[in-house]
Amino acid sequence: MTNRPVDLSGGEWLETNRAQWDERVPVHVGSPMYDQSALLAGNGRLFLVEESELPRIAPEGWEGLRVLHLQCHFGADTLVLAQRGATVVGIDFSKPAIQEARGLADRAGLADRARFIHANVYDARHILPEPDSFDVVFTTWGTIGWLPDTAEWARIIAWFLKPGGRLYFADGHPAAFVFESRGGALPTFAYPYAEVEPIVIDEQGTYADETAQFEHTRTFEWMHPLGKTVTDLIDSGLRLDFLHEHYSVPWRMFDELEHREGVGWRWPGEQWLPLGMSLGATKPLGP
Repeated sequence: MTNRPVDLSGGEWLETNRAQWDERVPVHVGSPMYDQSALLAGNGRLFLVEESELPRIAPEGWEGLRVLHLQCHFGADTLVLAQRGATVVGIDFSKPAIQEARGLADRAGLADRARFIHANVYDARHILPEPDSFDVVFTTWGTIGWLPDTAEWARIIAWFLKPGGRLYFADGHPAAFVFESRGGALPTFAYPYAEVEPIVIDEQGTYADETAQFEHTRTFEWMHPLGKTVTDLIDSGLRLDFLHEHYSVPWRMFDELEHREGVGWRWPGEQWLPLGMSLGATKPLGP
């Protein structure tokens, strides 16, 4: 079974997911997971995976680079890159998230380096008509699972990148997304790896506060096999530079994971399978 055609610019999937994210913004902003003290003190940092890999994306540093951050949430990671010298544009479909991002940029003294735009990622080319204009497109952690079509996502990235520009993408590993915590020693199979109809989930809580209660609890999510995502990026005209798998992630993906300071959430014993993945890709200079 393959996905039925989905209206990428709107519809029930988009409005349902947007309502869920709008409601979670204030909980995330106030949670210890999104502690902004280091950013506001002038030395914001990303998760260890990004910190170790981004020197390959910007080997000469971030000063003077123009960066597009897709699905930026309330802009904390966007502003880390601005703090390192980049000029950044963050896009997110949640209006409360974008409002928080603008306020955070002001408090961090980075408003002159950061612009935040309220938009569905699939509408980005119409709202920000700037092809071939970014040195880096950056998108990480909990992004494409909310999108029904990675082929169009890849084309959007390629459209925005300058020739020679680079993509950095990190997310949960799709092989891990087939599992669900069910109170056992290890998660159990719950979802197919194949790209099929959207998975409709209805649950309380959020990864940043599992005890939080919300009015909007239903979401539409999609499985995107790793091979399909990589192929979509190649088909868009990008050249794959690296593809890495990781055994730690920045959030508690399963109840069975344990947190290690400076490492993140990982399996407590054997590293059974990757929890995260990341890749870098470049838009070639010529045909």
